[in-house]
Order: sequence, then C-alpha cells, then structure tokens
Amino acid sequence: MASKKVDLPNYPHIALLLQGGGALGSYQAGVYEGLVDCGIQPNWVAGISIGALNCAIIAGNAPEKRVERLHDFWNTICSPPSLTASFMPSHFASANPMGFMNAMMTPMNDMMQGMGQSMLSSMAAMHAIMQGQEGFFKPRMMAPGGGAPDTTSFYDTSPLISTLEKFADFDRINSGETRVSLGVTNVATGNFAYFDTNDIKLTPKHFLASGSLPPGFPATEIDGEYYWDGGCVSNTPLEYVLGSVPRKDTLAFQVDVWSAHGPLPTDVMQVTERLKDIQYSSRTRTVTHTVNLVQTMRQALLDTIDRIPEKVREADPWFGHMVKHMMGARFNVIHLIYENKQTEGHYKDYQFSAETMHMHWQTGLHDMHETLSHPQCLDMPAEGDNFVTFDVHTHKRNSTGQFNSRNREKTSQFDHLNVKLEKSILTQVESKATSKQATKTVSKVDAKPATPKPATPKPATPKPATPKPATPKPATPKPATPKPATPKPATPKPATLKSIAAKPASKPAAKKVANTATKVATKAAL
Repeated sequence: MASKKVDLPNYPHIALLLQGGGALGSYQAGVYEGLVDCGIQPNWVAGISIGALNCAIIAGNAPEKRVERLHDFWNTICSPPSLTASFMPSHFASANPMGFMNAMMTPMNDMMQGMGQSMLSSMAAMHAIMQGQEGFFKPRMMAPGGGAPDTTSFYDTSPLISTLEKFADFDRINSGETRVSLGVTNVATGNFAYFDTNDIKLTPKHFLASGSLPPGFPATEIDGEYYWDGGCVSNTPLEYVLGSVPRKDTLAFQVDVWSAHGPLPTDVMQVTERLKDIQYSSRTRTVTHTVNLVQTMRQALLDTIDRIPEKVREADPWFGHMVKHMMGARFNVIHLIYENKQTEGHYKDYQFSAETMHMHWQTGLHDMHETLSHPQCLDMPAEGDNFVTFDVHTHKRNSTGQFNSRNREKTSQFDHLNVKLEKSILTQVESKATSKQATKTVSKVDAKPATPKPATPKPATPKPATPKPATPKPATPKPATPKPATPKPATPKPATLKSIAAKPASKPAAKKVANTATKVATKAAL
C-alpha cells in the first residue's frame, strides 16, 4: 500500500512505544515501516522485552537503513520457511491446475488452510521449545537447578548479545540522536526501573535485561544488580514517557501486541491464550485512563491558578512552583493494537516461523497505513483538551470501545468522572487560594474576626445536654475528704457538696449543675 508523506504539528517528542510479546514483535517492525513510508521518524523509542530489541535496531542504525536492518534481524532469529507456505491461497492456486476452481470453494479451502496453519504453527512453536531460535536463545543441556541467578533458566540467551552487536551500532545508540528507554524489573526489590540514554550509556546487556523473562530466560546482572523482563511489572513504557519531566507536547505511537478484546475461551488452551492477552494488555488500558485523569487534574489546577490576581501570584512563589510542576503539556496517543488471528494459539509469543513473522509484519504495516489514512488523528490537541487518543480499529467500528476516537467521544464513565473531578478541584483550590490571599493582605488583628469559627453553630449543638452533669464528678471523693471537718463549718462549699452528694435526684441541684456546665461549654466553644 502506497502512502504519502504527512505533515506533523511541531511536537517536541515523537515517541514509539513497544510492548513485550516475543514473536509478536515483528508486528512492531511493520508498524515502524509504515511510519517511515509516511516520513515520520520518532526521536524517542521506548521498549520492553522484544520491544527493547526492536528499539536497539531502530536507534542503532541510520534512518535510511533501519527498515532493512529490522528485516535482517527478524530473518536471523526466525526459522527458515516451512511447509506452511503450501497452505497459503496464492501458493495453493499456483501449484494446482484447478486452482481457480478451488478458490471458488472458499469455505472448504479456508477450513483446510486454517487447520494446516494451526498444525504447522504448533510444530514451529514446539521447535522453539526443543531447539531454541538461532541467534536468540538455545536450550540448556541440564535442567535448571541451584546455582547463580544468571544461569537458573531453561534457556541460554547469550547468542542474542552477538546478534545485537551485529545489527546495531551502540555508539550511535548512545549518541543522543534518538533517545532510548528500556523497562526492566529489579529481581531483588521487585521494583520497576528504566535504563535511559539520558542517564547512562547502554550496552547489549541492558537490552538483554529488558527481555529476561523467567523462567525461560535467566536474570541479567548489571552493576551488581539482577534484572528480569520489565513485563513482570508493566508491559508498556507509556507511563514512563508521558510522566517524564520536563513535560513537553508529545505524539506517542503506542504499539500493543496483546489485544484486550477477545472471544470467550471454550477449552484449556484457549484459556491460556486469553489469560496472556489480559495479563499483558490490561496495563496499557490502566495507564491510559490514569494519564487521562491526571491530565484533567493538571488542567483544572492551571485554570484555577489563572483566575488568581496577578499581583497575588507574583508575591507568592508557590504559584510559580505549581505552574512549573503542572506544565500544561498536550499528549496525543495513537494506539496500534494487534488483533488475534484464528490460526494462532497460546504459543503465539514463541512461534517464530518465518511465515508467521511475515504475516505479523504485514499486519503492522497495514494497520499503520490505515491509521495514517486519517491524518487528522495527528493533530495537536486543542487547548483544554490536553489528552486525546486514537485507535483505528475502534474508529472503524464507530464505537467508543476501549479507547477514545478523534471525535473526542470520551467513554461515559470517565467523562462523568472528569467533569465531577474538575468542578471539585476548581472549588477547593479556588477557595484555598482566596483564603490565602486574604490572610496575606490583611493584618493579624483583622484576620481573627474574619475567621468563620465564631459563626459556627457549635454552641447550639446538643453538647450541653450531654450526660456530663450525671458524670461521677459530683460524687467524687472530694466531699469525703477531711476538708468538711476543718474549722470552717460556716463556709457554704462543703454544705453544697454534701447536699449534692446526699440528694443526687434533687432537680434544683441537677438543674444548677447543668446550667453551670452549659456556661462552661459555651465559653470553651467561644
């Protein structure tokens, strides 16, 4: 499919975000080729697991060589062509003199083709389990047991080091031409972490660490710490990229190789496949919704600060700090989501046959071209609408679906929540800012009468009617103390105490105590 060049708004950040997904990573390569076809080159690539490996090839080569090198990399780590090709319609028709007639029998051909592809796909997956993949990983001779963390696994990933060095220039990766961020999991702490060219110099081991998925692959040691696949915690770098400081307007292409939507499973194998889809896709939806909510809060605070008089803002450094922290950046997230094929199973992430790889690649290329056929999806979000998303599959179905389409159709749940939250934040923050302004502009003497505390209805509350007069305070042992026996019998205090103690049911005495308690409580409230 031919594509024309597109004109992009002036986004400081153009980010390509790549999930983990093993063999499904060739879909990401197809997406990138679609971007190149339209003249779009990301200046920031962030990936996890297989996405990190694709980042290495992209950032480690000159822009005009990147697609070619991606092809070389994937042809290296995938199995050579197999008998699957014989089940493809084009091959079937060319090999059979009656190919045209057979093509007319589409139901039967589709059924046979699907059965053949499923069978050979499972065989390719079994090949990866038993023999590994050339240039990627190989099975260990002995079953993993006790030993070092970097050897406790079913497979040895050392061949990947030489493959990355062959197809990626690490001096170029660290040159700053393209920012690279890799998500990993610290094995000892369980914390999510990132290796970023803005902070450190990346080596092949950093990329290897991002793809060290246990128990198949071993932990990777870097500077005395051991790391596993970043997908153990989060399978998308979206939160990291959009949360970077300082915040800048960002166009992000979020490539998901796991689809949250799928059919209900009817057997154990389908359950396994569906479980993987949900586990590795759910984080993207969560992050997207969280970022949307946070962006709404930021915008509400910025709008509130704008309503504060300029003199007040200039006199208080807090306002400058808040504006700097909020940074009204606008985010446009373009989602590209791989949709499952009927012939794939639970093994799709480790099925590395060449035919399947090319199928994934072409699907990614098609989805990217289809997305960019709606060039309005690349527009800079309007003021006040600082977070928008676009998913071509959702757009095509004319449904709000999982993500928002370009027509700004928010999901009803989050739209209601955002409106309610914005009103609440505006009310609370504006009230606090007004109170703070009044406090600073008036004297301390004048500020006290202005406080709302004296006007509170606390004295009218039923607290004086509480059973405090019935408390044992009048019956305290004070009357029994030797004080009444002192030579001051004429004083009324002992007589009063004895009268109260001797007649606890006396109404006048109880009323007197209640009145006294009421006066005390009123003074305390004031």
